[in-house]
Amino acid sequence: MKTILIALFLLVAGSTMSLAQCDKKVSLVSAKTEHLDASGQLKHAEDEKTTVEFNKTDIWVSVTKDNGEEEKMTGKINSNICNWQTPFKTGKTLLNITLSRDDGQSRDYTVTIEGKEGKITLWAESKEEPDDKIQLPIDKFEEKN
Repeated sequence: MKTILIALFLLVAGSTMSLAQCDKKVSLVSAKTEHLDASGQLKHAEDEKTTVEFNKTDIWVSVTKDNGEEEKMTGKINSNICNWQTPFKTGKTLLNITLSRDDGQSRDYTVTIEGKEGKITLWAESKEEPDDKIQLPIDKFEEKN
């Protein structure tokens, strides 16, 4: 009985820690954007700074090209599944979002953020462009209040 209570306590404590981490605003930064085809093969890569920030309901994306040109997008998070065993080292977040550009164009994306062995990668896929999966190797992440 004592073993069951200890196991239950550890499970609840771990779940609470994971949930608390999932409720925070997060900022992810990448220096490279990789474009993959439908089979996951690299088509081309671009050296550009991409910042992705999100909370439980909203997402903001800023892309700065080498020439200084900047593109900003904002969106709504339609669903958020968050499961991190070790915050932003081991685990995964799955977001279904609608992202809009400044010119009013919008598109639905499935965004997967995955951590394995301390390395974080973000993938973004749109049904409208199945042959262009975006991959961002994350250089920096930060939890915000």
